[in-house]
Amino acid sequence: MTTPAARGSQWTFDAIGTSWAIDTAVPLPPLARDAVSVVIERFDREWSRFRDDSLVSALAHGRAASVPAPGDADAMFSLYDELDAATGGAVNPLVGDALARLGYDARVSLAPAGGPQPAPVWRDVLSWDGPLTLSRPATIDVGAVGKGRLVDLVIDALRPHVEGDVVVDASGDLAARGAPVRVALEHPFDATRAIGVVTVTDGALCASAINRRAWGEGLHHVLDARTGAPVRAYAATWALAETAMRADALATALFFDGGPELAASWDAPWVRMRTDGRVEWSPGFAGEIFT
Repeated sequence: MTTPAARGSQWTFDAIGTSWAIDTAVPLPPLARDAVSVVIERFDREWSRFRDDSLVSALAHGRAASVPAPGDADAMFSLYDELDAATGGAVNPLVGDALARLGYDARVSLAPAGGPQPAPVWRDVLSWDGPLTLSRPATIDVGAVGKGRLVDLVIDALRPHVEGDVVVDASGDLAARGAPVRVALEHPFDATRAIGVVTVTDGALCASAINRRAWGEGLHHVLDARTGAPVRAYAATWALAETAMRADALATALFFDGGPELAASWDAPWVRMRTDGRVEWSPGFAGEIFT
């Protein structure tokens, strides 16, 4: 997924293991950049399973049975409740150990330690009414909603400092405020091609694809929590919503049965491509698909 060239100023940087680009009409003042850096550092320190000093790592390694619930906990885990119900348990925030077992571990070794392993039934293990608590050590991975949530937080951090148009693009999770932004839907098997285009206006577009974090034979980061195995039917998904967190959530749900129904209940347009190259899209999708 690509955005047009910046019409004004673009700030690019790396954070949470991916590339970011923030487009604004004029260069961001130092206060704005500092505000963004603070938000990203806090989120990473709380939710990253790749940092040994994060809250989720303390829970995963048994150093603590509970930690103070981050401010994002209710927003994200309440959304996971909806994803869980819609997909029959396929989307689950305790999928971290299953990812690590296949090689997508804290060191990103990409060396599998065994075959697929189902994730625990997360509501039996995790609670956030008060502190964030696990009844036994497990690895929280908020990948289905977390990057979108952080994009929303970055947009909010910029509001006091930026007037006019702003686009925040975190490598596939994009939010735009102000002028419409025309975005290409990157072909999952050929980054030089697009399967379509769509315009984002005061909203968000998030994408997920099995080629983005892939290693080994048929291994990638989109797992079915019920089996611990990578999904096979779909190669890429795109979803539009009012917030990047919701669009991110739908981009994950669309790999499974129940995803389109959840999107319809949110009145959220979407596109997805099967691994055989066939493309599906929702009746309300207002972009263009190249058939």
